[in-house]
Amino acid sequence: MDGVRSIVKKRWQGHRKLKKISVLVAVTGFVLIVSFANTSNDCRFPAVYNFGDSNSDTGSVSATFGRLSSPNGQTFFGKPSGRYSDGRLLIDFIAEKLGLPFLNSYLDALQPNFRHGANFAASGSTVQPLDVQSFEAGFNPLTLNIQLSQFEQLKDRTNEYSQAKSSKIKSNLPMPEDFTKALYTLDSGQNDLHFWLTTKREDQVKPSIPPIINQFALAIEKLYQEGARKFWIHNTGPIGCLPFMVLKYPPKPGDADQNGCIKSYNEIAQEFNKQLKDRVYTLRTRLHDALLIYVDIYSAKYTLISEANKNGFVSPIEYCCGDSGNHDIKCWDKGIVNATDALCNDASKYISWDSVHYTEAANHWIANRIVDGSFSDHPIPLNKACGKHILSRF
Repeated sequence: MDGVRSIVKKRWQGHRKLKKISVLVAVTGFVLIVSFANTSNDCRFPAVYNFGDSNSDTGSVSATFGRLSSPNGQTFFGKPSGRYSDGRLLIDFIAEKLGLPFLNSYLDALQPNFRHGANFAASGSTVQPLDVQSFEAGFNPLTLNIQLSQFEQLKDRTNEYSQAKSSKIKSNLPMPEDFTKALYTLDSGQNDLHFWLTTKREDQVKPSIPPIINQFALAIEKLYQEGARKFWIHNTGPIGCLPFMVLKYPPKPGDADQNGCIKSYNEIAQEFNKQLKDRVYTLRTRLHDALLIYVDIYSAKYTLISEANKNGFVSPIEYCCGDSGNHDIKCWDKGIVNATDALCNDASKYISWDSVHYTEAANHWIANRIVDGSFSDHPIPLNKACGKHILSRF
C-alpha cells in the first residue's frame, strides 16, 4: 500500500436434461431457496467489469502515473504488466475460469479491447471519495465513485458507437446487450481500513466502517440501475497478516496470533466484513432480480496463511520482492543500492510478493478455492453464476 501510494504521490502529487439443485440459505429472518440449472456445460458470461484497488488493478495506475518496473510481472508475463505482483491476480484467474481474455484497464490507451469487459480498479484507491487527509497521505484519486463514472461513460459511448458504420470501432467495444448479462466484480475496502488504522487510534476505526459500507452499497445500487444483475463481491482480506503491517506496526504484547498476524487489525477487517455481508443481505431483499454473491476472501486467504508450510510456502510474514531489513525498499526501486538484490530466487515459494500484494502462486491457490463457491454466500460456483437462479423466500 505504501509502495502504491508513493508512486501516486510522486507522479500525481443441443438441450440436455436439467438437474435442479437447491441450496438453503438463511437471510435476515428468511430462508432463501437458491435453485439453478446444473448442466454438463458451464454457462458463459459475455463480459466481466471489475472495480477495486491494487488487488485487482491490471494497469490503471501504470497507465496513469507511469509504468511499473521489473521484476513486476516476471513470472507469467515476462515483463511489467501493470499488476503489483510477479504474475496474475485473482481477477485474471477469474477471467480464465470463465473462458475470457484478461481484462484491459479502462485507462490503458494502447490498443484496448473492451469486447469482453473492462477493469476500472486502481491501485491505492479507496471506497470512500478522497478528502484532503487521504490525498495528502498519498491515496489514489481514482476512488470507487470515479470508477463508476468511468463505467457509465464506457456504457454511454458504447451505445453511441453501436450505431457507427466502422466495424473496427465496434469490434473493440462491448455488445450493448451484454451489459445486463455480464458479471460485475468488486474488491475494495482494504485501503480505507489501512488509512484509518495508520492515522487513527484503533478505537476510532470501527466508527469509520459504516460510511465505507454505505458507499460500497451505493456503488452496487448504481451498477444495478445501470443494468447490472450478477455481482461477485469480495470481502476484505486479513490486513493484519500483511508483512508490511506486521513489520512497520509490530503487534503489541498479546496482540499477535499463531501466524504472527496482528489480531486487532484482523478484528477490524472482520468487523468490516460482517457489516458488508449484512448489507449484501439487505440489498438482496430490495434488488429482487439480481444475484449478489458474497465471497469470503478473508477466510480463503487466512486458510492459506495458516497452512503456508503445508502448501509449500515459506513463512507468511516473509516476502519475495524487497529488503526484509528495510520494508521501504522494493526490488524494483531504481537508484537504490542493492535494491535489485532484494529479490527472492523463487517467488512461487512466497505468499507475499512485496509485503502488501500476493504472488501469482498465492493468487492461484486462493482462486482455486473460491471459484467453486465453497467460500461464497450464495454457494454458487463461478461458472454457474450466469445461469437462471430462482430465489424464493419462505
